Amino acid sequence: SSSSAESLDCLYPSVGSSKPPRKRTTSQCKSEPPLLRTSKRTIYTAGRPPWYNEHGTQSKEAFVIGLGGGSASGKTTVATMIIEALDVPWVVLLSMDSFYKVLTKQQQEQAASNDFNFDHPDAFDFDLIIATLKKLKQGKSVKIPIYDFTTHSRKKEWKTLYGANVIIFEGIMAFADKELLKLLDLKIFVDTDSDIRLVRRLRRDISERGRDIEGVIKQYNKFVKPAFDQYIQPTMRLADIVVPRGSGNTVAIDLIVQHVHSQLEEVRAAWAALASAHQCHPLPQTLSVLKNTPQVRGMHTIIRNKETSRDEFIFYSKRLMRLLIEHALSLLPFQSCTVQTPQGQDYEGRTYSGKQITGVSILRAGETMEPALRAVCKDVRIGTILIQTNCHTGEPELHYLRLPKDISEDHVILMDCTVSTGAAAMMAVRVLLDHDVPEDKIFLLSLLMAEMGVHSVAYAFPRVKIITTAVDKKVNDLFRIIPGIGNFGDRYFGTDAPPDWSDDEDALST
Repeated sequence: SSSSAESLDCLYPSVGSSKPPRKRTTSQCKSEPPLLRTSKRTIYTAGRPPWYNEHGTQSKEAFVIGLGGGSASGKTTVATMIIEALDVPWVVLLSMDSFYKVLTKQQQEQAASNDFNFDHPDAFDFDLIIATLKKLKQGKSVKIPIYDFTTHSRKKEWKTLYGANVIIFEGIMAFADKELLKLLDLKIFVDTDSDIRLVRRLRRDISERGRDIEGVIKQYNKFVKPAFDQYIQPTMRLADIVVPRGSGNTVAIDLIVQHVHSQLEEVRAAWAALASAHQCHPLPQTLSVLKNTPQVRGMHTIIRNKETSRDEFIFYSKRLMRLLIEHALSLLPFQSCTVQTPQGQDYEGRTYSGKQITGVSILRAGETMEPALRAVCKDVRIGTILIQTNCHTGEPELHYLRLPKDISEDHVILMDCTVSTGAAAMMAVRVLLDHDVPEDKIFLLSLLMAEMGVHSVAYAFPRVKIITTAVDKKVNDLFRIIPGIGNFGDRYFGTDAPPDWSDDEDALST
């Protein structure tokens, strides 16, 4: 109706004054399951940005694609095709269906009898949607509600996402809020014939959501079709790209993929610039290097020697790890205390003034430092983070993490054996900050670091304490530390590395 069109004109910016899509981007994860597996590769659903500026924040925001269209128009299928064609390792697919409002008891009864309108803008929690997308664009972790369509309610558990190269947000009301529109860098409307959408909705609601055919048709005629005509179809004019026939339009999908790739290239260039910055500066004050005694120098001589046997490499690496961790513990905050000796005399001593110490190892090399930490810290808690560098792009990718509860109150010993460019170390620090660990309570420990890695971490996170047994000057074109130690993980575990693999264990700790 004309009145509906006029009300929509109040909601949306006019076509002539609309600004061109802003250029955005970024990437990387928690233990989220893969979005899909293809014949070529596995595409993950969550991630963590590896690109940071000198303040430890993202150099650019994530690129957000909005996918709108009627119910059962094929939005999710189009999103999946875009993700697969992009060939980007970290993609978040965020569905508007997760953000239905919590229903009152009366609304629950209406929903059970198919008398509640789920296809109206008021059914969605737009405040939560906008807050969630803003945080994801900035690379921050978010909690996503899980909606149960059988009971028409949110489940108790929420899932965690950590940002990605690309965020795809799909939903029938994806373009129905002015603030939400500002967050979308590319708006796509999937236009599918109404008869096809009805057939798809019948099949989905009956087989997946436990509805009966009469209830589905009743809901479609009473709410779905009128809502499409009034709220959804008019938003087609706001789209940058309209995809007729949905997933059958491969030409449109190819154009979308080309555009997103051009945005990602800008971010990779920004990261390359950061990696080469600050290299002429003196080493930062937050760096603490174990004193280069003849004993320490001698152990380095052994583990750096390519002729050293694996047994000797492990033995002397463990000795160095123990010395490194003892040195790190001496930098923790202590306070004065008085105890009484067995002779009944007072002794003025010192005691750790924090609440608890937690160790977090960057798998797999960092895991080798856990026994040394356990040997000197009784009942220490251990967390793990799995970061692997993509051997084709040189970018770190966060695949998995497991952190103890209440880690935000602890001093955290972040462990990895070698750090060259610092990219993965920065990613690991950013994950700890996402879990509210104060920056000045993070201690990054590594047996060997390159100056590039020290500078990158220190300038991004100036309050993180960096502790190592030695700092080497250079990193070569393959990101290997020079003179270096070789691939620590392969030498320690006795595994063979690909010939072009980075110096950072499994490319875990660049």
